[in-house]
Amino acid sequence: MTEREKMLAGDLYDCGDPELLEQWHKAKDLMRDYNHTDSADLQEKERILNELLGGRGTNLWITAPFYVDYGNNIYFGNNCEVNMNCTFLDDNEIRIGNNALIAPNVQIYTAFHPTNASDRFGESKEDGSFEFCKTQTAPVVIGDNVWIGGGAILMPGVTIGDNVVIGAGSVVTKDIPSDSIAYGAPCRVMRENK
Repeated sequence: MTEREKMLAGDLYDCGDPELLEQWHKAKDLMRDYNHTDSADLQEKERILNELLGGRGTNLWITAPFYVDYGNNIYFGNNCEVNMNCTFLDDNEIRIGNNALIAPNVQIYTAFHPTNASDRFGESKEDGSFEFCKTQTAPVVIGDNVWIGGGAILMPGVTIGDNVVIGAGSVVTKDIPSDSIAYGAPCRVMRENK
């Protein structure tokens, strides 16, 4: 398996792999261009998003600045809005359904590291340096008609059902079922959303 295949399978992989680094640098350059494009230049923003993202439906609005790891593992449905200063660490897939509203400063993580430092970095080299840290991933799935409140953090592997509201500042560590309003740190269902 390539390091990218390991990454998407959720296996330990090497972030310093040349293929992954090439994709990572390309995404960083595209993000820089997007974040510095004139706000009213919708044609250029569309061009950049088409090159950056893995896939998207119609009517996607992303307010700069926007940050990603690879970009090509992010998929949006139709009628989605991402407000400013959001960070999507898409080392695995991030799938966002239709009619999603993502408030400012939301962070979506698909990457995590072994808790043991020697598993993260391996043995040090003779000069005292380490390899890139070893990483694992798990996808994040967000259903249709979801509103993620400002400053929320979605951890690797979570699934958020349809018609869900996640309160501002929440830390989502477990799946949230459809038709729920959930908030807190850790985030938990507080009531139905019918």
